[in-house]
Amino acid sequence: MIAPGRTIGILGGGQLGRMLASAANQLGFDVHIFCPETDSPASRGARKTWNADYLDADAMREFAKSCDVVTLEFENIPVEATDLIASCGVALHPGPRSLAISQDRAEEKAEKAKAAAEAAAARCATCQCEADEARCFQYPQQTKSP
Repeated sequence: MIAPGRTIGILGGGQLGRMLASAANQLGFDVHIFCPETDSPASRGARKTWNADYLDADAMREFAKSCDVVTLEFENIPVEATDLIASCGVALHPGPRSLAISQDRAEEKAEKAKAAAEAAAARCATCQCEADEARCFQYPQQTKSP
C-alpha cells in the first residue's frame, strides 16, 4: 500500500489508463504514464509521460525508478518490459507471470482451472477452420483469439 502523494506508474496510455489516472489523481496520487504513442489519452491525466518503445531498456528503467508502484493498462505489453521493471525492485502489479498468462488464452484457461475458478467450456482454435467449428460447442461458451 502506498500513501497519497506517491507516484503510480501505468504502462499503457489508452482510455483505461486515462480513467485509472483520473481516479488516482482524485485520491491524491501522482501518475506517470509509459507508452510509445505521443498525446495518448492517459497522458492528459499524468504528471509525466514517458514516450518510448516498451522494450527501450534505458527509458523503462528510468520510468520505473520514478515510480513507487507500477501497474498495467492492458495485457498486450511485452512481458520483457515488466521483467525490466521487476529487475529495478519497483513493486509491479500484476507481475510478469500474470501478464504472460493473460497473453496466452489456453494457459489462461488452464490457470483458472488450477485455481478452481468457474469458467465456460473452452477449446483453443489453432486455425480458422477450427474457429468456424466453434458453432458446435455447447453453450455457454467463450470465444477468444489465440
